[in-house]
Amino acid sequence: MNNLMRPQFGMLDDFRKEMDQMVSRFFSGAGEHPIGNWSPRVNVAEAEDAYDVTADLPGLKPEDVNVEVKNGDLLISGERHGEHEEHGKTWHRVERHSGSFRRMIRLGDDVSADKVSAEYKDGVLKVHVPKSESAKSRKVEVRG
Repeated sequence: MNNLMRPQFGMLDDFRKEMDQMVSRFFSGAGEHPIGNWSPRVNVAEAEDAYDVTADLPGLKPEDVNVEVKNGDLLISGERHGEHEEHGKTWHRVERHSGSFRRMIRLGDDVSADKVSAEYKDGVLKVHVPKSESAKSRKVEVRG
């Protein structure tokens, strides 16, 4: 392939990636539903005994964040107060999200809702959701 053509394909590939990310953010993936004015980005990890969810919530205080577990769904909600337009300033760009948010993440019916813990530090919310004892795998001895 001609070296002059590579940058064009690189730009098309970048465009395709941007479009994929935009569509992904809009629909927010299977099992994860954004509700509200904006939606925080989250990571969800599963181990044998628990789920760990991390959400980026910069600029909030712990009292601005609500965490609930209901019917196997983790609900993270709250509100970030935005900057108000001030007289005498010309705003050239407003990209920071403000307003209410609500994020629902389907974990499954195997969670122990009464043992969930949440910690908020440096703009990052960490939620630990243990699985119920019945959901944990156990080794079964095979007899001969």
